[in-house]
Amino acid sequence: MQILTFLGFTILVAVISYLATRKTAEDSSDGYFLGGRSLTAGVIAGSLLLTNLSTEQIVGLNGAAYTSGLSVMVWETLAAIAMVVTALFLLPRYLKGGLTTVPGFLAKRFDVTTKTLTSVLFLSGYVVVLLPVILYSGSLAISGMFDIPTLLGVTHTESIWICVWGIGIIGSIYAVFGGLKAVAVSDSINAIGLLIGGILIPIFGLMMIGDGSMLDGLSVLTSENPEKFKSMGGANDPVPFYTIFTGMMLVQLFYWGTNQQIIQRALGAKDLKEGQKGLLLASFIKILGPLIVVLPGLIAFHLFEGNLESADSAYPELVRKVLPSAWVGFFAAVLFGAILSSFNSVLNSSVTLFGIDVYKQHMNKEADEKKVVKYGKTFGVILAIAAMFIAPLIANAGSLFDYLQKINGIYSIPILTIIIVGYLTKYVPAIAAKIGLVSGCLLYIVYLLIDIYAPATFSSLHFLDIMAILFALNVAIMLLIGKIKPRKEPYVQVYTKQVDITPWKYVNITGLIISLIVVLIYIYFA
Repeated sequence: MQILTFLGFTILVAVISYLATRKTAEDSSDGYFLGGRSLTAGVIAGSLLLTNLSTEQIVGLNGAAYTSGLSVMVWETLAAIAMVVTALFLLPRYLKGGLTTVPGFLAKRFDVTTKTLTSVLFLSGYVVVLLPVILYSGSLAISGMFDIPTLLGVTHTESIWICVWGIGIIGSIYAVFGGLKAVAVSDSINAIGLLIGGILIPIFGLMMIGDGSMLDGLSVLTSENPEKFKSMGGANDPVPFYTIFTGMMLVQLFYWGTNQQIIQRALGAKDLKEGQKGLLLASFIKILGPLIVVLPGLIAFHLFEGNLESADSAYPELVRKVLPSAWVGFFAAVLFGAILSSFNSVLNSSVTLFGIDVYKQHMNKEADEKKVVKYGKTFGVILAIAAMFIAPLIANAGSLFDYLQKINGIYSIPILTIIIVGYLTKYVPAIAAKIGLVSGCLLYIVYLLIDIYAPATFSSLHFLDIMAILFALNVAIMLLIGKIKPRKEPYVQVYTKQVDITPWKYVNITGLIISLIVVLIYIYFA
């Protein structure tokens, strides 16, 4: 019954996505990569949330909450403020320039080499880190919920390989052959299911703790585990509170404002108003994120009395324990949709970056749009296969969420640096951007190596502190070069008139209200 429910819902989403996208002209760059620049606020918000909310979030962050408590909610709540900043500052500039990719701005602001270096950095991060983590964490969840080893009579390792390739092949079909609109439509449908299912897990969990009463369960949970309900992390927690003011906001700004896999949804907006409304709607819903990605981890800690072998198994084990068996198939299908969403969103962005920034720019400048899309798809297939081989090999990487955030710093901070400096200055030259990219990557890799082989060296500094220090150093290097050897002509952004860039009239007040709500949540749980 669970398998039938799972297959039924999964096929339904695929059919709806096909019917909704079959008339989109996807042999053009805008049609394939940006959904024909036709996305509205609701679709943008749903796609943003589900692209972000995958198993590395649900499994990883609940695992972190199981170990460390409520303080890890900072990954969710601060994201809301980062989306507000993106809506107010970055998106108007992106749409004014008619961008298809974030590195496309760097070609205009600096030069083509800077754009290519950035695209290659993105692609390297996606294939080595992000895609394998998404595939592995998703396989861990699906294998655990359906008990695949018992079902198929295979070992745990074999079940992970089976799930990785199943998810990878289906995700590739969506992303490579459907384009952004297929991804965005399937995201929106699954987002509704994920929000419903995601909220039901803690509800059922609290009812189990409270003998049928959700409020009694919440009372028992908070009174018996008071140390888990503190919003401000201490020095030994995964995210100490003070890091909000060092590297945490930089990580959030990179992720929500400059990361191609995320911002591509907003770049496909029909106009600036829809893009801003979509970002702000997503940021408001994001404030409720801890109900789905933190609270279940706290419930699991109480129900299993902190005795699980692995923190990352807290969420799958909780689902199996509290969800009625008739619901397991549906929720597994929704979770499968979330896994596919993150996987195919990263893959679609990779196809975009390769097709436009590498193939068209350096391999075949005369290629028409149809050929760019064709070779982008071919690259997507190769990338997906590589990620499927790498994914099972990260089984021993420790906490998935911590691993992902730490490794991402190799490319996130250098890219954020050159984009921020690029928009805020007029005379910093291309050589400064190239030096900023290379120095940022190398210095962070040196830090990671020292942290592995001589951990005492930086024991007093959190990896988010290191990110903040390197960001400040990179900015200083770029500004110094700009002072010594400035551009001959100031950079002036040209309005391409691809879409209307009239801002939504309530964008400022809505952004302020969302930011205020985040502050009040911290005060309440302090």
